[in-house]
Amino acid sequence: MERLTSLKNPQVQLWRSLKDRKARREHGLFLVEGRKSVEEALSSGFPAEALLLREDTAEQGALPENVKKYLLPEHVMAAVCDTRTPQGIAAVMRHREIPVEGRRLVALDGVQDPGNVGTIIRTADAAGLDGVLLSPDCADPYSPKVLRATMGSVFHIPVAVVEDLPGALTELKAKGLPVISSQLDGTPFHAWKEAKDGFVLVIGSEGNGVSPAVRALATVRLRLPMRGRAESLNAAVAAGIMMYQLME
Repeated sequence: MERLTSLKNPQVQLWRSLKDRKARREHGLFLVEGRKSVEEALSSGFPAEALLLREDTAEQGALPENVKKYLLPEHVMAAVCDTRTPQGIAAVMRHREIPVEGRRLVALDGVQDPGNVGTIIRTADAAGLDGVLLSPDCADPYSPKVLRATMGSVFHIPVAVVEDLPGALTELKAKGLPVISSQLDGTPFHAWKEAKDGFVLVIGSEGNGVSPAVRALATVRLRLPMRGRAESLNAAVAAGIMMYQLME
């Protein structure tokens, strides 16, 4: 097990750079923090590049033998990890391209809050959907904050960032999947009963909603009832209600 003690070490500098979206894309790597999340990642089929172990926790629990391990003092581990109180273990994982297929999908159109993106991925997993599509301006699904919010679900359900979301939705629509645009000026959600053979539910950005290009190609535009005085629902809450209802 190699011990790295300097923040100037090239390996350490690479791992620290993975907090940045551009570096994650450039290297095809991302960092997973905490024992439970690391266990989920290692059992998911995503390739593991390295395991990072803080010195005082290096002997805790069984670790895979086929992954290179590095021993880090506390200050180096803290610099590499995004959390303020890292649990003493992290994994450097390589991106794995998993096609998003199936007939029950959710698409995020410019959802930028990491907590919302992670929660929607987690809820899609829990509700039994087949996959999640994200437009390029969504929060990165492999950022530290999104990963924490997914609670491991990013390793259970296919998630893909598509460069042309309207184009991808057009292809899915041609395959017979209705594209459901969630928006405040839509028709009542519970009055629509035509999702038995599949759907693509589109959740728009927190500030601007569904983009005009996606809105134009939608099969149907739906809204949840707002019986109280709130102007709107949190994006992840609205997505959760709709996903569970559509899966019934």
